[in-house]
Amino acid sequence: MVKFIRGLPVVIALAAIGSFAASSGVSAAPQTQTHGDNLLIHRVQQENSMNLPRRGMSMAQVEKTYGAPQSKLSPRGGDSSKHPVINRWDYANFIVYFERSHVIHSVLNTPAGNNTNPAAVN
Repeated sequence: MVKFIRGLPVVIALAAIGSFAASSGVSAAPQTQTHGDNLLIHRVQQENSMNLPRRGMSMAQVEKTYGAPQSKLSPRGGDSSKHPVINRWDYANFIVYFERSHVIHSVLNTPAGNNTNPAAVN
């Protein structure tokens, strides 16, 4: 089914609006933020080049390989099978998240969010 706007199919009306915006120097599409994209790409590349705990490692393996964490935040969740216990261990340069007793994610410890003061979320 084709919808019409004042006698024109919607596709033709949108094309006309797009060509008007292009010819008048107005962009219909949002501008990309290359600065933010570059920061994210650099952070992901940095994480990939570091020796962070891998997904699936046990708590014992992480502690044996990387030593004792600077802090272990109190566990969260565990109230049902759909909400397993999540633990967070903080090291000097990275943070490790565990589901039950296995790594689900490791990230660089950056001064964003509450990473600079993890005790504040306990």
